[in-house]
Amino acid sequence: MSIAFTFPGQGSQSVGMSKDLAEAFPEARAVFDEVDEALDQKLSEIMWNGPEDQLTLTANAQPALMAVSMAVMRVLEANGVRLADKVAYVAGHSLGEYSALCAAGTFSLSDTARLLRTRGNAMQSAVAVGEGAMAAIIGLEHADVEAVCAEVLPVGICQIANDNGGGQLVISGSKAAVEKAAALASEKGAKRAIMLPVSAPFHSDLMAPAASAMQHALDLVTKNDPVVPLIANVRAAPVRDAGEIAQLLVTQVTGQVRWRETVEWFGANDVTTLYEIGSGKVLTGLARRIDKNVTGIAVNTPADIEAAVKTLLG
Repeated sequence: MSIAFTFPGQGSQSVGMSKDLAEAFPEARAVFDEVDEALDQKLSEIMWNGPEDQLTLTANAQPALMAVSMAVMRVLEANGVRLADKVAYVAGHSLGEYSALCAAGTFSLSDTARLLRTRGNAMQSAVAVGEGAMAAIIGLEHADVEAVCAEVLPVGICQIANDNGGGQLVISGSKAAVEKAAALASEKGAKRAIMLPVSAPFHSDLMAPAASAMQHALDLVTKNDPVVPLIANVRAAPVRDAGEIAQLLVTQVTGQVRWRETVEWFGANDVTTLYEIGSGKVLTGLARRIDKNVTGIAVNTPADIEAAVKTLLG
């Protein structure tokens, strides 16, 4: 029976997140100070005090969510929880993959913050505002959504961006194609097809310029093999080689986040507990819907950390 640490992605941010950690633990405060310094910006002030529209900007939300995850990690470590001793695998949802790799020692904290700032800016600028879109399709099978995407290809790019499990898939691509696909999905029996309020068509081929930017950034950064294997988003299987991981991070920019398959892989490989390290409880909720035998536990408050330390060291 094994444990994995998972790390949340964009959408889990909220104004005020982690302020209690910074006030309670000097190790957490040090993380936010280091991220602020790496980005030459008081990102922590935006995280704790807003405004919300600044926090939700992709270039801010991505390093901010990573900072919260790493603050929790540093406090766990200070209390004796060593990743290599207690955890079999790490995984992260989209940007959360960078948090997972920082926790596992592949990237330094400062480098991870800068990589995510680059990633956020590159994703935002890859497609002109209004040209791309994303939609959540609820209640159709993966193959049915793939078929819908194929049907609208004459209109424009449309592909599955996230397979989140529990019958929730997210499609991404050119605005006209995604709108048509959402309408088609409803006709084919989807319970809901909802256009999402996002600023760019993430995890689609339209993100190719951002993938090139990340290739360049990742080529320049120091990389170490993670101390435990990463279950990679685009592969839903373990990887431990730093060079291979960097290539998969490039692929991830335009590729599908295979989260349902990731949780299913955990369940099939004796991972019984997923600790969600960082802001919110999104991944904990998804785990419950994907595999009833896998328990999700969100760890983001001082009380959560105390409980996790007791369990992990007990």
